[in-house]
Amino acid sequence: MKTNRRQFFQTMGAGAAGLTLASPLYLTSCAAPGREDDGQILFIGDNIAVAETTYGKVKGYILRDIYYFLGIPYGANTTGSNRFMPPQKPEPWTEVFPAVWWGNTAPQNMENRYANKYQSFQDAWNYDDVSENCLTINVYTPGYNDGRKRPVMLWLHGGGFTNGNGIEQNGYYGENFARLGDVVFCSINHRLGPMGYTNLAGVGGEKYAASGNAGMLDIVASLEWIRDNIENFGGDPNNVTIMGQSGGGAKVTTTTAMPVAKGLFHKAVVLSGAGLQSGDKEYSERLGAYVLREAGLSPAQIDRLQEMPWQDYYALATAASQKLTEDMAGAQVTGRRGFSPVVDGLYLPQHPYYPEPTPLAADVPMIICSTMNESAVNRDDASLEDITLDGVKERLQSRYGERTSEIVDAYAKNFPDKRPIEIWSMTSSTRQSLVALADQKSRQDAPVYVAWFCWQPPLFDGRQRAFHCSDISFWFYNTDVMLTHTGGGARPRALSAKMANALLAFMKTGDPNGSELPQWSPYTRENGETMVLDDVSGLQNDPDREARKALPPLYS
Repeated sequence: MKTNRRQFFQTMGAGAAGLTLASPLYLTSCAAPGREDDGQILFIGDNIAVAETTYGKVKGYILRDIYYFLGIPYGANTTGSNRFMPPQKPEPWTEVFPAVWWGNTAPQNMENRYANKYQSFQDAWNYDDVSENCLTINVYTPGYNDGRKRPVMLWLHGGGFTNGNGIEQNGYYGENFARLGDVVFCSINHRLGPMGYTNLAGVGGEKYAASGNAGMLDIVASLEWIRDNIENFGGDPNNVTIMGQSGGGAKVTTTTAMPVAKGLFHKAVVLSGAGLQSGDKEYSERLGAYVLREAGLSPAQIDRLQEMPWQDYYALATAASQKLTEDMAGAQVTGRRGFSPVVDGLYLPQHPYYPEPTPLAADVPMIICSTMNESAVNRDDASLEDITLDGVKERLQSRYGERTSEIVDAYAKNFPDKRPIEIWSMTSSTRQSLVALADQKSRQDAPVYVAWFCWQPPLFDGRQRAFHCSDISFWFYNTDVMLTHTGGGARPRALSAKMANALLAFMKTGDPNGSELPQWSPYTRENGETMVLDDVSGLQNDPDREARKALPPLYS
């Protein structure tokens, strides 16, 4: 059978055509080289895709009619005297900046990143140079300088507050989503871990007042770049949606609570990362003091922390965190531990959503989604597929203690059609915290819409399940790009089209209705309205409420 490339992409749909040049997965066709109907799809040259920014011109490329502008600096190099400081503006450039490749990954622990071969295969991790010169933004757009004002998406990657980058997984690519909805898709890199969240204010004084939230201020700086530049890329700075998964979801909720971010975005989407609370000021300042002590420096010598190679600083900061953890064993700490955003009373005046929701987000509509299983507990171990409920209880004993049997039995009763191995994964999901976020958000005027992604991928002999990250490619119409999450083909593509169009409707109007999904009612505490996303989707009232009642409270 002979197939030309253009017909292949038209047949497969936009979801199949979204591979970028940087992806390790490529679609191939049967077309012979030189066929007249096998047209050119990549265009790059001196006068192709050249756009203006406030710092100078950038040049990208065109791939399948979408303009790519990659690795554009939105902030200055964060090394040296800029380390721990609020992000600075990039130096203007006079030559055209080559925006044709991803920016540097933020400093993080890369040791053994690819050690688990199955994990590496599943997530198809993409990492390039690791550097403190990492404040860059990627822009995918259907057009630029065309007078159009398209809705804008800013994607915040996962990895907690310590790992990841803006193109870590193939599912993060924005080409298909930009084409499907005629929107502008952006993603960023920003400071992480000790480089972004070492709170030195307690030992360094006012000069280091921003150090505990530097990574979050990077995100704000990227939103300011969007405000000042996105019209040049066909986007509308007055219609910006921020969206993130896992740690990225917590970045979204944290951003909504930052006064300096108010007005820079207008809608929010949180996937599998509630982030109701941030770090405690007293704890984070104590951690900063431990870092200084680990370095063998006095407060008067604190600036030397800016002079050492980042690898050396990262190692000593990690050691300091471990020592503080040991010294505080059993102590009660409000909010997050480790290197993460802190309620400093300045850039982050309160915990985002607990005990009270931030009033700054009262007018911001939100979508919240988690996956059914989150943890694919036996993806690599077929022997656990036939585990019994008693076996599950034994495995969960260290986590839930004397409440283990009650919890497992409650989930088994709520979901009588689920096997014990599935019950195990469901007890470990993030839905409890996502529902808590929805409860808090529903107290505000702007609507909140809740979803539960339950689609089961046919990979690893069915053991992969609806795991943490598995919904991302569906939202972005990338199921034929992130093949290691979906398997590809018509089945996931059909659900992806419904989810992506619902997200696009939400970006445009603040309401996800109008796509092929059933009517999606806003969430209320009383009914717990939840859109269950699967081959056949539908709205249900709090489908796991009875099971969740058995879980220990999030906050005591």
